[in-house]
Amino acid sequence: MSRFEKVSFEQWAADCGIKGLPEDELRKWHEDIRLPEQATAASAGCDFFMPFNLNFEAGSKFRIATGIRWVTDDPADRGKVLLIFPRSGLGFKYGIRLSNTVGVIDADYCDSDNEGHIIISLENPSDKTVELAEGKPFCQGIVVSYEVPDGARSDEARNGGFGSTDR
Repeated sequence: MSRFEKVSFEQWAADCGIKGLPEDELRKWHEDIRLPEQATAASAGCDFFMPFNLNFEAGSKFRIATGIRWVTDDPADRGKVLLIFPRSGLGFKYGIRLSNTVGVIDADYCDSDNEGHIIISLENPSDKTVELAEGKPFCQGIVVSYEVPDGARSDEARNGGFGSTDR
């Protein structure tokens, strides 16, 4: 079975982009990060929760360092992918979307130098500032199985984060 875990404090602090806060305050934020979970027994997705408060300004983009990684250490899970989508309410009400339309988290991303830290880039194309509150769901991840066509399989190992597979 795959699972969600927190990345180390050091990785999250390096990626979160929050400058000027005392380390003990950053550590508290890291401790409070909530692992993704289903909202209901039949929910396909697991909600990702905001690690801090954000006034998401109209017409802006923002990268959210979730502090979360998806771990797939069972070989049977290596034929799966985690897809990240915005919560439908944010999309319907404000048009909020992922900058890359759908986040694709490969099963071997957890092996990367960045600990497989899931960083989600959102866009707010609306003309309204949207409050994203700490601890509230803002995105959802769905794990699905996939198939690689004959002749397209790779034996290369991953070592890197965003955009690393085409280097």
